[in-house]
Amino acid sequence: MRINRLPDPDGRTVELLEMIGLTAAHRFRLTHELSGGQSQRVAIARAPSLSPRLLLLDETTSALNVSVQAKILNLLNRLRRELDLTFVIVSHDLAVISYMCDRLMVMQNASSVETLTGEQLRAGDMQADYTRTLFLASHRRLKVAQLGDEF
Repeated sequence: MRINRLPDPDGRTVELLEMIGLTAAHRFRLTHELSGGQSQRVAIARAPSLSPRLLLLDETTSALNVSVQAKILNLLNRLRRELDLTFVIVSHDLAVISYMCDRLMVMQNASSVETLTGEQLRAGDMQADYTRTLFLASHRRLKVAQLGDEF
């Protein structure tokens, strides 16, 4: 990771890597030498390198297995608290949205369908038919995933 216009870019790089649970040695690794979770953490570390207040997270965990996904989401929550960040999260995964968001907007064809709180989503308290359809489809996938080998 290259950070221009900072007084100590090497020190800042090591600081960011350690913040996400990697070591200083990881800064010399090539992309193909990192696991999917490590690559995602490096991408996450790059985002706050210039101290933004807002981060756009677009399908941040979509290509990760469930255990790595949980680690990434916990890391993001920790960074949000420690760095006082605001996230705009784009995701089709309602479980991720439910876990990460205080407020959410459901969109269809680039238009807002409904705005909810995280609590309303978890309770299934929604008004729009489209939102209910998404919610029910998400719950069906979750139940199938929980059945595992039984299905």
